[in-house]
Amino acid sequence: MLKFENVSKIYAGGKRAVDHINLDIKKGEFVCFIGPSGCGKTTTMKMINRLIKPSEGQIFVDGKNVMESNVVELRRSIGYVIQQIGLFPHMTIRENIALVPKLLKWPQSKRNARAEELLKLVNMPPEFLDRYPHELSGGQQQRIGVLRALAAEPPLILMDEPFGALDPITRDSLQAELKNLQKTLGKTIVFVTHDMDEAIKLADRIVIMREGKIVQQGSPDDILLHPADEFVENFIGKDRLLQAQQSIQTVGEIMVKNPVSFKTTGKLADAIQLMRKRRVDSLLIVDDNNVLKGLLNVEAIERGKDLDAEVSALMNKEFKTVHEDTLIRDATRKFLTLGLKYVPVVDGQNRLAGLLTRTNLVDVIYDSIWGLKEQAETSQELQETR
Repeated sequence: MLKFENVSKIYAGGKRAVDHINLDIKKGEFVCFIGPSGCGKTTTMKMINRLIKPSEGQIFVDGKNVMESNVVELRRSIGYVIQQIGLFPHMTIRENIALVPKLLKWPQSKRNARAEELLKLVNMPPEFLDRYPHELSGGQQQRIGVLRALAAEPPLILMDEPFGALDPITRDSLQAELKNLQKTLGKTIVFVTHDMDEAIKLADRIVIMREGKIVQQGSPDDILLHPADEFVENFIGKDRLLQAQQSIQTVGEIMVKNPVSFKTTGKLADAIQLMRKRRVDSLLIVDDNNVLKGLLNVEAIERGKDLDAEVSALMNKEFKTVHEDTLIRDATRKFLTLGLKYVPVVDGQNRLAGLLTRTNLVDVIYDSIWGLKEQAETSQELQETR
């Protein structure tokens, strides 16, 4: 899909911002470039769509040298998302999303249909299409920026620190949405970030750069378990390396399986009886396909007057979830940031898979911190006895 052959960027005075990069990126792969400021990660990415021209070497997209492509056609065929979002304030959301399709002379009906289709992917209602950027929150605007990059169905998308200016809660939500979109649509994404946690969460492959060179590349697990040198170790951080040494990595490995659930068509009286029997203060409400639809808690029950009413009329439809493959580190951050007591675990089709509780996380934290300490103390005692 994307190939760098001995690519360099040399500025005045002979400074090499990028120094002999060789890299192959497969179709459908999510690759994160990361490194300290000035390492060349953004320059490397911008050479792909010729916002910066390479001084040496060649870059191929789908087998074609980018320097031999028409620059306008090249940029229109590659999605591009930046931190500043760059929505046009005088255009509606519909017009912003459909900008590139309009330049490509798609008919109006096709542009409208594409905008509506994309908005559904990020769970935004269709009435947003006729609003203007200033009427949206920062997170909503950034969602539209991502959708605009997807609008003309490009096979390749470049993203330059797109979530860096957002608050932690919004950033976490958008990261999850982006990863789901990438899996669903099969796009190739080149993503520049300075946040190692973001790279670990999103990437199929991480490319770590320093002074214009690639220091190490590999899957998040490869990077965490086998850092190439002291620079990589320090850049990753000791806490991440310690956690990577633990056998438990994802939510699916520690979640409570077969949590107490109840059907959307069930009656309130039956829900209360089940809660008493199982001694729980809330129920996870699912449909016939086990898709999670809402939560029923004590507060909702207190508002219910009709015991024959279906729980779907009382359940809370606004709730947080995590996926089975979410890293423990990311789940812990969500718990701490949002002050949650528990969170439902879902699979890729939003079907209920389990329940993650504070107790689950505390046990893992004890094992990863004090467990390691105990191992070290035991090892030291054995050495002293020898």
